Amino acid sequence: MPKDNAGHRIANYWDASKAGGMSEAEKLLYRSNLLGSDKRVTNYGGGNTSAKVMETDPLSGGEVEVLWVKGSGGDIGSIAMDGFATLYMEKLDALRGLYRGVEHEDEMVGYLPHCTFDLNPRAASIDTPLHAFVPKRHVDHVHPDAVIAIAAAENSKALTQEIYGDEIGWLPWKRPGFELGMWLRDFCEKNPDAKGVVLESHGLFTWADDAEECYALTLRIINRAIDWFAEKTDGVPAFGGEAAPTLPAEERRAVAAKLMPAIRGMISEGSHKVGHFDDQDAVLEFVCAKDMETLAALGTSCPDHFLRTKIRPLVVDYDPANPDVDATLAALKGMIESYRADYAAYYERCRHDDSPAMRDPNAVVYLVPGVGMITFAKDKATARISGEFYVNAINVMRGAHAVSTYQGLPEQEAFDIEYWLLEEAKLQRMPAPKALAGRVAIVTGGAGGIGMATAEAYLAKGACVVLADIDAAALDQARDALAGRHSTDVVRGVVMDVTDEDAVARAYAEMAVEFGGVDIVVSNAGIASSAKVEDTTLDLWNRNMSILSTGYFLVAREAFVMLKAQGIGGAIVFVASKNGLAASPGASAYCTAKASEIHLARCLALEGAPDGIRVNVVNPDAVLQGSKIWSGEWLDQRASTYGTDKEGLEEMYRERSLLKRSVLPQDIARACYFLASDESSKSTGNILNVDAGNVQSFTR
Repeated sequence: MPKDNAGHRIANYWDASKAGGMSEAEKLLYRSNLLGSDKRVTNYGGGNTSAKVMETDPLSGGEVEVLWVKGSGGDIGSIAMDGFATLYMEKLDALRGLYRGVEHEDEMVGYLPHCTFDLNPRAASIDTPLHAFVPKRHVDHVHPDAVIAIAAAENSKALTQEIYGDEIGWLPWKRPGFELGMWLRDFCEKNPDAKGVVLESHGLFTWADDAEECYALTLRIINRAIDWFAEKTDGVPAFGGEAAPTLPAEERRAVAAKLMPAIRGMISEGSHKVGHFDDQDAVLEFVCAKDMETLAALGTSCPDHFLRTKIRPLVVDYDPANPDVDATLAALKGMIESYRADYAAYYERCRHDDSPAMRDPNAVVYLVPGVGMITFAKDKATARISGEFYVNAINVMRGAHAVSTYQGLPEQEAFDIEYWLLEEAKLQRMPAPKALAGRVAIVTGGAGGIGMATAEAYLAKGACVVLADIDAAALDQARDALAGRHSTDVVRGVVMDVTDEDAVARAYAEMAVEFGGVDIVVSNAGIASSAKVEDTTLDLWNRNMSILSTGYFLVAREAFVMLKAQGIGGAIVFVASKNGLAASPGASAYCTAKASEIHLARCLALEGAPDGIRVNVVNPDAVLQGSKIWSGEWLDQRASTYGTDKEGLEEMYRERSLLKRSVLPQDIARACYFLASDESSKSTGNILNVDAGNVQSFTR
C-alpha cells in the first residue's frame, strides 16, 4: 500500500464502552450512525442497515424474532430509533410462499405492512427482503465509492474475485426488491463462509452475527478496496489527464455567479429552483479532464446516484483556456433545449404503457470546465445533496476508468428505476411544497429587528435567505440564530454597506453562487436622525440620503440586473416609513429620504412590470422592539421632541394610533411576506401602511 494511503482509509470509531450497555436495536442505531457519518461509506439517504432481534410479542407475550431495518426514505447517518421499520421475521419468511416471480415483483411491497411488528408506523423500504433473507443477525448495505468503482467496472466479477477471493461474492445487476432478496438467500446457502457480496452497478452487502463485528467487517472490506485502488492507480493520471486549465478560485466563483442566474431562469418555469456550486478538488479534476465528456455521457451507475442527479449531466460549453462568459451565456439556451430534447427522447424510447408522465426534463447537474459543478433542485438541501451524489459518481468513475472500463447502467434499466411505479408512489406521498419553496430572498438591514423577523417569515415558508448588514458582529449572531432554527443550508450572511456599489454587486454575486439567483429583495437598511432644520448639518442630510435613498437605489438596480437575467419575475419590497407620507417635526432629513424611497418604488414598479418585477412599499411606524435605530441618540431625540422619557415613548406612540396598538417587527414581516408572495401577485406600486392607523399617512 502506498504510504500516503493510510489517511484515505475509513477509521473505526466503535467505542466498546459506549456500546456495552446498549440493546441490540440500540447497537444497530449506533452502527448505522457511524457508517453514515462518512460519505465515502454511503451517500445521504443511501444504503440501509438491519438487525434481527428477539422481542416480546405484544399479543402473545412470547419471544419473537423481529427485523429492525432502516425505513423508507431514511438516512443512516442521521436516523433515530423511530426511523427503523420493525417486522416479524416469521411473516417475512412466509412471503416467499406468496412470491409469483419477477413479473409480479411490485405486488410484494403491498404485503410488507402485514408483517409489521408492534404497530410501528414507519414504512418498510423496498430493500427489506434483502436484509430479511440473509441468514445472519446483522446486515449492512452501503454504497462505498471504492466498492462501487469495482461494481461499475466492465469486468467487475473478476475484479471482485481478485481483491476479495471467496470472502466476498458477486451478483449481477438486479433491481432492488424481492427477487434480489431471493438471490441473496440462495447465494448465502451456497456460500456459507462468504461474508458479503458485491452487487454489480449497485453496492456492497456484508453480514455477521454481532453488531460490532459487522461494523468492523464493513470497514475492512471497504478499506481493502481503497488500498487496492491506491496501489493500482499510483501514478496513473485520472480520467486520461488534464485537458483544460483550472481557473483561480476567485475567477471560478465569478463565472459561476454569471452562469447560475441565467441557468436558473431557464429551468425554473413551473417551479423555482435553488442552486449549489461545488469546486472541490475532485470536481475540478473531473471537469478539466480529457475523458470527462465521454464518461459523463455514459451516465451514473448506482441507482441512488442517478435518482438524485438524473442519468447524466449537462456539460456546459465553456473554454477556460479562452474564457468568454458572454458567449457561453448566449449559447446556454441552446444547450438547455438540447438537453431537454435528449431527455424527452430517452423517455419516449424507454417508456411503458403504464409509465408515469415525463417529469422535469431539465438537467440537475451542470459541469463547467475549469470552473466546477453547478446543481439545481427544488430546495437548497436537495441541490447540495445532488452535488454530493455526483461527487460519489465521479469517484466511482475515477476508479473504474483507471483499472478497467467504466460502465453505467443500461438505459432501459435506468429508466425503469427512475420511473418505477413504487418510486412514483413515494413522490406522490411527499408533502406539498411550502408557499416560498425554491425562492431566494435578500434582506438588507437583516441583523435588525424588522430584518430578522422578515427573514424568519420567509424561511418559515420555505425560502432561502441572505441577510445583508453593515454590522458584522450582529450579522453573525442573526445568521447563526436563524440557521439554528431553520438549518445552515438556507441562511447566509453577507457584510454589505448599501451605499457602496461595489459591495452591493459583490453581495449579489455571492448570493448567485450560494443559491443561484434572487426572487425577493427587501430593502430595509436604516438610519434614524432627529434635528431641527437649522441644526441639520449637510453631513447629516447627506447621510440620510446616502443610506435611505441612494442605498435603496443601488440595491434595487443590482436586483433588476439579476432579475432580468433570470427572466422569471420577482418582488421588491421597500421598508419605508409613515414619515415618507406624513411629516414629523425635527426630522426633515429622515422624512425627505423616506419620501424619496416611496417615489423610487413607484418608478421601479413602472419599469419592472414588463418583466414581471413587482415593487411595493411597507410603511411601518414606531417599531421600537428589536430595532437598532431606536436605541441610543435617536431614542433620546424623539423622546425629547415629544416631551416624554424613554419609557413613555412607546406608550405615546401606541396612544396616538387610531387602533391604540403597538406595532411589532413581526407585523412588518407579515406585510413583507404578503407583498413577496403569490398572494399579492397582481399588486405593484402599492403602499401598505402598518402603523396601527395614522390619518396623516392615509394614501387616499
